[in-house]
Amino acid sequence: MKLRNKIAVITGGARGIGRAIAARYVEEGARVVICDLLIEEARQAARDIGGGTIAVAVDVSKNASIRDMASFVATEAGPPDILVNGAAVFGMEPLSEITEAQFDGQFAINVRGLLFVSQAISALMITAGKGGKIINFSSQAGRRGEARVAVYCATKAAVISITQSMALELIKHRINVNSIAPGVIDTPMWDQVDALFAKYENRPLGEKKRLVGEAVPFGRMGRPEDITGAAVFLASSDSDYILAQTLNVDGGNWMS
Repeated sequence: MKLRNKIAVITGGARGIGRAIAARYVEEGARVVICDLLIEEARQAARDIGGGTIAVAVDVSKNASIRDMASFVATEAGPPDILVNGAAVFGMEPLSEITEAQFDGQFAINVRGLLFVSQAISALMITAGKGGKIINFSSQAGRRGEARVAVYCATKAAVISITQSMALELIKHRINVNSIAPGVIDTPMWDQVDALFAKYENRPLGEKKRLVGEAVPFGRMGRPEDITGAAVFLASSDSDYILAQTLNVDGGNWMS
């Protein structure tokens, strides 16, 4: 077990990639705190996963909620060893239709939330003095711009930059910060993405999802479980000399 006796905090852990990582971490010996706005789904995920997994509600767009979550973690689980910043939202709109609310909403969760969750949890790690691992979630969308996805792509590019800056600052506390950039992963979020492509590209529902899956060099869309190996690696001692990196896990979609 690579994560025996570690305490892991996962935002956005109620479903999709976050839930898959939570389940894999428990298999590797960690105790997991699932943090999500979808608290009933988070509690159900915790029950399903077992292994002492617990759930707490958090709205990462609100600093007061983040502080409450960090206090819960410290009290109910203990000093965290691992943070996975998985909470994110997707938006798609032509340039002419982008509103301030859409812009602010995506940045509030994908960027600001990630930064302030990292601030709160890294403070607990620093106080404990044991070091730690922070894993952020970017995307292949953070590697390149895409038509009608300007805001989302910008948020995920910002994650790559924040990962680098945080890594250079926190390594003095033996906290490694890295990021994962998934490709097209078959999660509930991708059903939302497909519906937006159907709207803006006048496609039948499901067609865009099928096409992007066929275009992946590996031959299919990714599954949440395809991300978990990288998430274990970056959380374990195997990655102690790795920091400030963004690891592509995308079936060959982006080469860098």
